[in-house]
Amino acid sequence: MADARVVVVGAGAIGSVVAAELRAGRVAHAALAGVVRSGGVVDGDGRPVADLLGEADIVVEAAGHDALRALGPIAVAAGADLVVCSAGALVDDDLRARLGSGPGTLHLIPGALGGLDALRAARRAGPLRSVTLRSTKAGPALVRDWMAPALQDGLGRGEPLVAFDGTAREAARRFPESANVAATLGLCGVGLDDTHVTILGGPVGSATSHVVEASGPLGDLVVEMANRPSPDNRRTSAVVPWSAIDTVARLAEAHARRDVPRCPSATASADTSPPLPNKEPNPT
Repeated sequence: MADARVVVVGAGAIGSVVAAELRAGRVAHAALAGVVRSGGVVDGDGRPVADLLGEADIVVEAAGHDALRALGPIAVAAGADLVVCSAGALVDDDLRARLGSGPGTLHLIPGALGGLDALRAARRAGPLRSVTLRSTKAGPALVRDWMAPALQDGLGRGEPLVAFDGTAREAARRFPESANVAATLGLCGVGLDDTHVTILGGPVGSATSHVVEASGPLGDLVVEMANRPSPDNRRTSAVVPWSAIDTVARLAEAHARRDVPRCPSATASADTSPPLPNKEPNPT
């Protein structure tokens, strides 16, 4: 039984952890086939990136929006399972359509969010009336050039200020390094434009918290997560690489059960967190 060949795109706070676990053999039925670093540099034997992706069973994107736009279509066209960490890039409807067209399959990791399984179940039962996300992060990690100087200064000092209030789509665009959770929630719930997001600044050095609230015919859902930031990148929650590893483990286990060579025309997907739709979900 051959292990699933895993390529990790990115060697930062997320990709380095994923690659280390694979390299150490701590993910059953999975083997690290290569790491693509910034600028398209490939660790190992120096093969072209396209060749490396073309031979992969699983590709983990952990390098940001530009990397997903550039390399995601190659992985999907080759029939690989594409594990997406940078969900914020998927607010681009054209990109989402391209990556959802197969023959490979896309998988969004839950990342720093909990409760997505319950949200999807509630959505299946009937239209959700509302889905909201309230995220609080250490103020300095939220400072952006487009903000008014007074807001930048206040967030930098850790004052409890509202950094953003609007839709999940706009949150992901304004905070591309920090609001992947907003895009993930929007894609799994009532859509990017109908999911309301508030991002608050917290004290310097504080944990990141996310509170999801949803209401529908089955009742109300409230889920709260409090995550420590990554020691390597305070804009990333430390749990995110482990969410990616868990998704890889599930896919590798499914690969082992099939125990057949990957065919470029294959479209079967393991039941992992959550497969990406071709368009924004419209629950019925």
